[in-house]
Amino acid sequence: MSRLLINLSVIFSQATGISNYAKNLFPYLKSFHPTLLTAINYPGFNCYSIPDRFTPAHGTKGHFARLMWTQFQLPQIYQKLKSHLIFSPLPEAPLYSRCRFVVMVHDVIPLRFPRRFSPLTPYFRYYIPQVLQQAQHIICNSQATATDIVDFYGVRAHKITPIPLAHDASHFRPVQIPPTSLSKQNRGEQADEIYCPYFLYVGRHDPYKNLHRLLAAFAGLPNYRDYELWLTGSPDKRYTPVLQAQAEELGIAKQVKFLNYVPECELPKIINSAIALVFPSLWEGFGFPVLEAMACGTPVITSNLSSLPEVAGDAAILINPYDPGEITEAMFKIATDSRLRDRLSTAGIARSKQFSWQKTGLATMEVLKQFL
Repeated sequence: MSRLLINLSVIFSQATGISNYAKNLFPYLKSFHPTLLTAINYPGFNCYSIPDRFTPAHGTKGHFARLMWTQFQLPQIYQKLKSHLIFSPLPEAPLYSRCRFVVMVHDVIPLRFPRRFSPLTPYFRYYIPQVLQQAQHIICNSQATATDIVDFYGVRAHKITPIPLAHDASHFRPVQIPPTSLSKQNRGEQADEIYCPYFLYVGRHDPYKNLHRLLAAFAGLPNYRDYELWLTGSPDKRYTPVLQAQAEELGIAKQVKFLNYVPECELPKIINSAIALVFPSLWEGFGFPVLEAMACGTPVITSNLSSLPEVAGDAAILINPYDPGEITEAMFKIATDSRLRDRLSTAGIARSKQFSWQKTGLATMEVLKQFL
């Protein structure tokens, strides 16, 4: 018998927002003596082995296989283990079954910025509404996401609990790093090239991430040749070539470095060495990069929309992401004003300490207790 099942079918080795959330959260739920539904063995936990083909590493096939398993196999496991509740770190659960469940919603961006022919559109438009209506309760990562759930799905606000996420404070912290220690592979430099100060973006290359305006803003810097712009994140064949072509057209191709996916172990080094993180996304459910940069003491420029002000507070420069000129102005101020950099660094470190996985875990425990 296992009263609580925690569905970890989405976790895989490459860090994503959802897997990062799930991996950091479930250890704080140990007092419930849960059973983890997982393809990975976690010592000290009761683990129920499931196939490893359900993760984003397997692309669309993985998502479809996970949905089929969730709908048809998960209810059987629930019944077999005589469970009382499933907790899912994403909004997926068996529909029209006897399973009781609480789910986590990270964002509804595919509805806010729909893409033609994207499989995410019907997923968010038809599947997730059913999950949310049938859930015992819904957890989300910000008040902005809670508002979106109410506005897009008509869910009543009392059924939703916003619980902010967190960062690994032992990993993302201020560290003094000599520029020469940054890996040549990440910098895209030859061994004899001189280090250049850089602005940093961390994340995917999706259109709503607003990278085309970031490139235009960087090109607008009066002395842009004195700096570089580093864009981390796995390339996307639909969008990355367009961004690279834009950099060529703007005459900034030599200053813009497309770094590909940066392993999590390398990320603090790159964040710590940046002049500032520039994260002008048009919408975020939470915004991990903003919190991680603040924890490193790196100044942050981010959007005044969605959850980003909830995360940044007064410890960042908030800009209108639709105005490249405003982004340029913020970058110029940080590049030329050392006192501003120091103030934002100190404020960011202090702000980041308000977020912890322990807080997130304890708040989640309080929600789950109500339904066990």
